[in-house]
Amino acid sequence: MILMEQRTLGRTGRDVSVVGQGTWQLGGDWGEVQESDAFDVLDAAVDSGVTFFDTADVYGDGRSEQLIGRYLKNRPDADIFVATKMGRRADQLPENYVLDNFRTWNDRSRANLGVDTLDLVQLHCPPTAVYSSDAVYDALDTLVDEQRIAAYAVSVETCAEALTAIARPGVASVQIILNPFRLKPLDEVLPAAAAAGVGIIARVPLASGLLSGKYTKDTVFGPDDHRTYNRHGEAFDQGETFSGIDYTTGIEAAAEFAGLAPEGATPAQTALRWIIQQPGVTSVIPGARSVEQARANAAAAALPPLPQSTLDAVRELYDRSIRAEVHDRW
Repeated sequence: MILMEQRTLGRTGRDVSVVGQGTWQLGGDWGEVQESDAFDVLDAAVDSGVTFFDTADVYGDGRSEQLIGRYLKNRPDADIFVATKMGRRADQLPENYVLDNFRTWNDRSRANLGVDTLDLVQLHCPPTAVYSSDAVYDALDTLVDEQRIAAYAVSVETCAEALTAIARPGVASVQIILNPFRLKPLDEVLPAAAAAGVGIIARVPLASGLLSGKYTKDTVFGPDDHRTYNRHGEAFDQGETFSGIDYTTGIEAAAEFAGLAPEGATPAQTALRWIIQQPGVTSVIPGARSVEQARANAAAAALPPLPQSTLDAVRELYDRSIRAEVHDRW
């Protein structure tokens, strides 16, 4: 196995790789994935130094969790920290975020993953009011006391939600959209998290593939791909698809971003490297649907830090082409 830089994931006290493995796509929400192909992707990630998997009970309605559970049973040599999420399988009402439901959701995830205690459970972008509820955090503390979970965290849509969660002493980490097309978390969220000892997990790091530089205005995604059916937020928050950016705008900006890639690095690796070196980031969790993608993502951890001139160019591109469209919304 290749060694990769490890960072402590906030209040969990556990170290995880700076490049993790997102597994939304393994559930089938980006198109069908065979189990053998999923295992090959996970093998490639682990053998490239990845020690952190991120999943959710809603990814493929539990299929992603089940695949990870079966995979880890077959790879006892792999020391993997698994973060899952809960809450999105229920109607998105604050009154559904109660202890009885948490136990039910938790039982299902533990069965899917084949463990007695989950490493980390994140509230999966719940209604905004949930982040301010004392009863919610009391219920999460109960899950820890019952040894159902080792730690809990949140996944958020907005910076305001992140700041509310960071103020809670039991929140171990915050998962938030962060990439060269979504810079707002740099202003307040990352500094607040660092000051509080809260980890930051950066999701949607490639803006649903835009930052890979592989797509054009004429690219057609399958009907079962969220980049088709959720482009305007029809199924869930628009920010989860292309970071909420209009596709045409994103394609044009991505072509310009590709020109910032240093010699020997792809645009996707450049985006991941940019995220890794932001102060306060613990891990970035790109997805992968092929062995080659998983290896290339992990290799971004070994790239030299981007120079200040590149960081300045990313900021200028964002301010000129992206900021007016997404900054205030999220």
